[in-house]
Amino acid sequence: MAVKIKLKRLGKIRQPHYRIVVADSRTRRDGRAIEEIGLYHPTYNPSKIEVDSDRAQYWLSVGAQPTEPVLAILKLTGDWQKHKGLPAPAPLLQPATKEDKRASFDAFAKDLEGDDAKGEAITPKAKKADKKADEAEAASTESTEA
Repeated sequence: MAVKIKLKRLGKIRQPHYRIVVADSRTRRDGRAIEEIGLYHPTYNPSKIEVDSDRAQYWLSVGAQPTEPVLAILKLTGDWQKHKGLPAPAPLLQPATKEDKRASFDAFAKDLEGDDAKGEAITPKAKKADKKADEAEAASTESTEA
């Protein structure tokens, strides 16, 4: 029996998410699995990838063959390199938390305060005199057209 590590598709039509499963190679894509070893959500920004490294290493050691998409995921997480004895890749990007975003915003705002920023709009407001002149000009063009 050939065992594959493959993706099991879940979710709505345009909102896919996958489970990384170990299954018999003869089963269908979303069919019965031997074990679930991870998650992959490609629609998140950045993509969410979770792999149980111990179980992935076990299945690779007993001869389970990953499909191409799963092989790419295992290379990103470093499990494939660990299995082959290669150096580990750079760590995955983790999404910034609200605290990190707030701290960077506060630092940026503090830099602006040094540049004499008053917290006003960049575009100057239209003056009332200019508005009245525009209305008078519009009225005179209407009378000449008639």
